[in-house]
Amino acid sequence: MMSDGKQTSALAQPLRPPSIGRTAACLGLFLLGALAGAAGALVQSGWFPGGLLLALVGAAGVFVGGGKAIGTRAGAVAPAAGWVVAVILLTASRPEGDFLFGAGVGSYLFLLGGMAVAVICATLAQGRQTGGPGVRLGK
Repeated sequence: MMSDGKQTSALAQPLRPPSIGRTAACLGLFLLGALAGAAGALVQSGWFPGGLLLALVGAAGVFVGGGKAIGTRAGAVAPAAGWVVAVILLTASRPEGDFLFGAGVGSYLFLLGGMAVAVICATLAQGRQTGGPGVRLGK
C-alpha cells in the first residue's frame, strides 16, 4: 500500500525475502517432485500404457498440489524442478552400461510429456495477488 491509501501493483511492491517456512516447504516439494520422477521412471515402462498415464498423472498431482499448498507459482515450480533433476539423472548411463530408460516410445513420452505437464502446471499456478479489490490502476 502507498502512503496515501492507494494500492500498488504486485510488480511495484518491494521484494521481500521468503520466510523460512516457505523455503522449507519448497525444499520438501523439490524432494517430493524428485521422488515422483523416480517412481514414475520405474512405473512408466512396467505397465505400458497404464503405467505411463499413472506416472504423468502422479507428477501432475504433485505439481498442482504444490502450487495449491504454497499458493504461489514457486509451489508448482519446486516439485517440477525436482522431477526434472531426478529424471535427467536417471537417464544418464552408468560406466557399466546400465541405464533405467529404454529406447522405446514410452520413455520418450514420459520425458516429453512430464516436461510439458510441468510447464503447464507451473504456468497455470496462481501467481502473486495484490490484496485489494480494485485491479485497475486509478481506482
